[in-house]
Amino acid sequence: MAIKFGTDGWRAVIADEFTFENLRKISKATAIAFEKHPKISNGIVIGYDTRFLSREFAECAAEIFGNHGVKVKLTDSFVTTPTVSLLSRDNALAYGVMITSSHNPAKYNGFKLKDEYGGSMGTSHLSLIEEVLNKSDRFEYGTKSFEELIKSGIITYVPGREYYINTLRNKINTERIKDSGVKIVYDAMYGSGQGMMDGLINLTSLRNEVNPSFGGSSPEPVSKNLALISDTLKNGNYDIGIVTDGDADRIAILDEKGDFVDAQRTFALLLKYMIEEKKMTGGVVRGFSSSELIRKICEKYSIKLYTVPIGFKYISELMIKEDILIGAEESGGIGLKHHLPERDGIFNGMMFSEMLAVRKKKLSDLIKEIGDEYGKFYYKRIDQHLTSNAQKAELIVLAANLDEVAGLKVIGKNTLDGCKLLFEQGWLLVRASGTEPLLRIYTETFDIDKTDSILEDIRKKFKL
Repeated sequence: MAIKFGTDGWRAVIADEFTFENLRKISKATAIAFEKHPKISNGIVIGYDTRFLSREFAECAAEIFGNHGVKVKLTDSFVTTPTVSLLSRDNALAYGVMITSSHNPAKYNGFKLKDEYGGSMGTSHLSLIEEVLNKSDRFEYGTKSFEELIKSGIITYVPGREYYINTLRNKINTERIKDSGVKIVYDAMYGSGQGMMDGLINLTSLRNEVNPSFGGSSPEPVSKNLALISDTLKNGNYDIGIVTDGDADRIAILDEKGDFVDAQRTFALLLKYMIEEKKMTGGVVRGFSSSELIRKICEKYSIKLYTVPIGFKYISELMIKEDILIGAEESGGIGLKHHLPERDGIFNGMMFSEMLAVRKKKLSDLIKEIGDEYGKFYYKRIDQHLTSNAQKAELIVLAANLDEVAGLKVIGKNTLDGCKLLFEQGWLLVRASGTEPLLRIYTETFDIDKTDSILEDIRKKFKL
């Protein structure tokens, strides 16, 4: 089996392709690929989430790295992915490894890599690992056991959750949030974000225990998975609902009425808060599937806007190289200048709580202000399961050859990632997912009926 990195690491089904043997291979290949890294003598950090066997997989990886002579800081419990990013950067380590499959269904697990800056490892570095894997079918893993490596000090435990909580305490005005009386409900989706915000502010917690089956659903903070927190908000006296995915790097927000705030407006709200209230400066970077609302805000404040392919690693690379205020993607991942060049759902949830405390307005009113100022954008995405890569490629080519969709004339095309068709009043994007066997179809217009008709017509054209 060829191990290939997608938009956010390597993910596979547990006991199918994600096996201890394949994990040993990818860990050994990673150790070889970066054995000359200038910070390798400082070691690496390995963390893991709440998925089935994640702790055991993390220990297995630590054993492989340790036998290769790499010092390993292994978190002493499950942690969020941003915790691994912080530990990598703040301890001047060569890189970080996170055992997680993020928002994927429970049968998956994965292997994410974070660079020395705390961002998602870039494509050029990930290709080095794939090259090592392609050159050899068999590796020598060494003979020392995990226990022996612990005893010798090659592997040491690090209190990751404690470190993360202390970091947030120094960056977020938690006292302002407490004093404001903002009432928060937080849904951990059984993921590794549980117990984090609870140690900093008062809130009501949902799905706040370890359940590797994730209650029978995927730990993905999208509207179809948010009925529990929506009902809680509707039936209680709360100001905001915060949801994070399985490894707590992505976020979803709900207003005081229990209505889902899509990722586009989530991005816009934080951008406005950082500019207007925190008086911060810098460019903005968005993923290819993000709303034109962000472009309009940047135009108003004369902010430089960058657009990159989908995958937070592209946003991270730019945040490291340039002065970037905020970087975000359509799926709820947001990186902020004063924290990490990486997504962090917990940190962003705290920022939203701080925003409500400072602005002293209902979240629904803040959202209305954006619509009143910039107009309304109707954005939707559908995911179609297609296991054949050939079929995905065929449909993307078909999209590239379209001259109209739902009666709208195509006035431009962009193939930065998949194929984006441009209309006078909106756009349509068709691309293959880099993390799941899906074809993703996105569209945005200024008319909800037109958005729906585009998706209906493209289904017919694609015979889905």
